Amino acid sequence: MKVIFNQKGNSFSIDIMADKNVQSLIEAHATVLDRNLQSVEMSDIMRQRLTRSNYIFSGIKTFHELNEAFPSLLDENGNRKPFERFLNDVQKINDTYNSHYLRAEYNFVQSSAQMAVKWEQFAEDGDRYNLQYRTAGDDKVRPAHAALNGVTLPPSDPFWQTYYPPNGWNCRCTVVQVRKSKYPVTPHDEAMKRGEEALQNDTKGIFHFNPGIQQKTMPDYNPYTIRRCRDCDIAKGKIKLARFVPENELCAACKLVRSIEQNKIDTEVSRSKINTAKKSLVNWYKENLPVGTLGKFMAKRFEVSASDGTNIIIKRSFYDESISKYQDDPMYPLKLEYAKKAHELIKTATLVDPNEKSIDHPGAYFKVYEIVDDCYKVEMKVKCNRDGNYMHILRVYKKSNDPSPSSCVSR
Repeated sequence: MKVIFNQKGNSFSIDIMADKNVQSLIEAHATVLDRNLQSVEMSDIMRQRLTRSNYIFSGIKTFHELNEAFPSLLDENGNRKPFERFLNDVQKINDTYNSHYLRAEYNFVQSSAQMAVKWEQFAEDGDRYNLQYRTAGDDKVRPAHAALNGVTLPPSDPFWQTYYPPNGWNCRCTVVQVRKSKYPVTPHDEAMKRGEEALQNDTKGIFHFNPGIQQKTMPDYNPYTIRRCRDCDIAKGKIKLARFVPENELCAACKLVRSIEQNKIDTEVSRSKINTAKKSLVNWYKENLPVGTLGKFMAKRFEVSASDGTNIIIKRSFYDESISKYQDDPMYPLKLEYAKKAHELIKTATLVDPNEKSIDHPGAYFKVYEIVDDCYKVEMKVKCNRDGNYMHILRVYKKSNDPSPSSCVSR
């Protein structure tokens, strides 16, 4: 709440959602909802999308919480309150969102995740088995859900798109596979009628969704969104965030939350590519560096002649230097692929600077070589001193707008 207290101006700014403290609040809420997701067996794509759903839900909920707390900044005379008074006044809001609401939301999300995993398993068998709706079977079962108990239909029946559990807050219903020969199929119209009667109090249609099909723990239309969200192109993945024009504050907040979440995914993917590229280069040079004699000792190194006749040595230190430098460069993974080809590329590369000064290496200078393929320009620097000429660093620069990295590297 200190973020709200420190905000300038008399109106709530949606940009506050990108504040690191607000992001920490969203992450903390999402982490609570994510419990058990890592321990439940499911496909990576299902886990990723359920986790994403929890983050977006947590972000929109946090937007509402902060927006509701903002008016408490001012006292009855329109003056800003002292922080302690403000904090005391918004404590009730905090308790409502993060205690009373959170318990029901947590139960719903956990049930949605479990049922999504079940649906993923059901989908593998297709219509080989029928699915049967079952309640918890005790005296706590609400009559509306008891009316659905025993409904039996194949997975392909549209009934499961709308009346698949959970069908309400704290719903404990489930669905199981049954042999077709053991239970009669419920007529579709009868099943739909029973479903409509069971959820007749869900006038907003919030619970009319299948978490397995939608791969979400919360429907797009929930207590923190509006009916329009149910058919939103952003939520359905039909339009890019950059092209989406918000219709109101909620839409703007949703767009920002989704943008932040997408950046998180992009960062994780980039980090994964970087780690994969590092391991690949290390494994490559361990297997491919030739072993030769250096005096009384054995050494692993390439010894090649550049296009200008310079004899160049490529040792492990070059590959380690390539791994450690410029990791923020978007071309970093590609650079490590080109590093594997350095001993071949240098043979035909053009010498563009025979005597570049070295600031960090006293007594040495660099020879700079370049080679250009259909996609990229590759720059290689060779450190020259009295001990010899050693490949030092390699950089890759984009040449075309739509390159094919694999074909360029393989040339």
